[in-house]
Amino acid sequence: MFGRGALRRLDWTSALLYLVLVTLGWISIYSSTFDPEAASLLDPGQRYGKQLIFILISLGMIVVIMALEANFYERFSSLFYVIGLGLLLGLFVFGKTIAGATSWYDLGFFNLQPSELAKTTTALALAKYLSDIQTDIRKLRHQAYAILIFLAPAILIIPQPDPGSALVFFALIFVLFREGLPLWYLALGLLAVTIFICTLIFGTVWIGIGMALVIGLIYMLKKQSYRIPLLPVLGLYAVTLVFSLSVNFVFDNVFEQRHRDRFSLWLRLEKDPEKLEEIRKTIGYNTYQSEKAIESGGLKGKGFLEGTRTKGDFVPEQDTDYIFTTIGEEWGFYGTTTVVLLFTLLLLRLVHLAERQKNPFSRMYGYGVISILLIHYFINIGMVIGLLPTIGIPLPFFSYGGSGLLGFTILLFIFLRLDANRLNEWG
Repeated sequence: MFGRGALRRLDWTSALLYLVLVTLGWISIYSSTFDPEAASLLDPGQRYGKQLIFILISLGMIVVIMALEANFYERFSSLFYVIGLGLLLGLFVFGKTIAGATSWYDLGFFNLQPSELAKTTTALALAKYLSDIQTDIRKLRHQAYAILIFLAPAILIIPQPDPGSALVFFALIFVLFREGLPLWYLALGLLAVTIFICTLIFGTVWIGIGMALVIGLIYMLKKQSYRIPLLPVLGLYAVTLVFSLSVNFVFDNVFEQRHRDRFSLWLRLEKDPEKLEEIRKTIGYNTYQSEKAIESGGLKGKGFLEGTRTKGDFVPEQDTDYIFTTIGEEWGFYGTTTVVLLFTLLLLRLVHLAERQKNPFSRMYGYGVISILLIHYFINIGMVIGLLPTIGIPLPFFSYGGSGLLGFTILLFIFLRLDANRLNEWG
């Protein structure tokens, strides 16, 4: 059950990038929550003290993960998945509500957020199912089962309500594309998102006119022998119009006012400048202040512990979802660019590791790790700089939170343990 020599075969490039990101994250938490009267760095009464304790616990978890045999994770992946779903179900009875979301268990010394652990268990279960010798992702039945694996935890998380965490699970669909899921699924998803956004901006009438012009232009330019049959095109056109009409209904009757305001701010749907500014100062307050904080950092930043907006608590949740603003204000463009490069290097390194796996389970799990880290990284930074609406997704290895740090550490180092065993044949 216990592996030998795993630490020696560990990909130290990935491990070093992890350590650098965690260290920079802790420095940012320390700066954003600094208290000159605190007893020590390990003061559990301070957030940076708690985070440092969780960093030490995470390092201990890495030793445990690397000590176990690699096939342990594949063999018990289904059991881990069931436990993950059970923990999510238990929140409806035993969950603790924080900031309006019942997403935590109160364990006394800290609050456990099971959705962070469920990301790992779901990625393991999906890899196990897809690597089964009888699974053919080109078959509709197998596609449905695979999608259900990551859809189930998302459905349990949405009512908490925590739509940000639920959204992360849908990133696992990229694992299916890597393993042969037809690309038209991706094209259909992108089309739906495009129609949704364009409907909000331009309206259904212009969507219909625009698609009619595009279809007409295609038929005019295509040669007769290459023309697509007209009936399927008309069917797609009709479905598109119906979907576009449903967008307005959902936006006006299903979305809450705060959700509508966020989209209005993001897409500049509100035409009244005064109303738009009011929304920006209320619903968009966090984003507005984070943009100002990053902008004030300039090229080189104001220096460690010198961020005036950071010290003035202008940005709410600055040590969690908006931790990137501390980097921008205190270290400037140089600092934010460094963080972006470090995350990019880690993701590219993980892609390299995933592609060199001999075991299909290891490769598929590796791409699950990449998908989860990528969506966190992309959405969090996009949200902070105002390119995406506020969702509430932490920045991996940076944002304050014991559950998040432990979850991301376990997620990453299980894959690095599998990679350390790539030269052995098992499973």
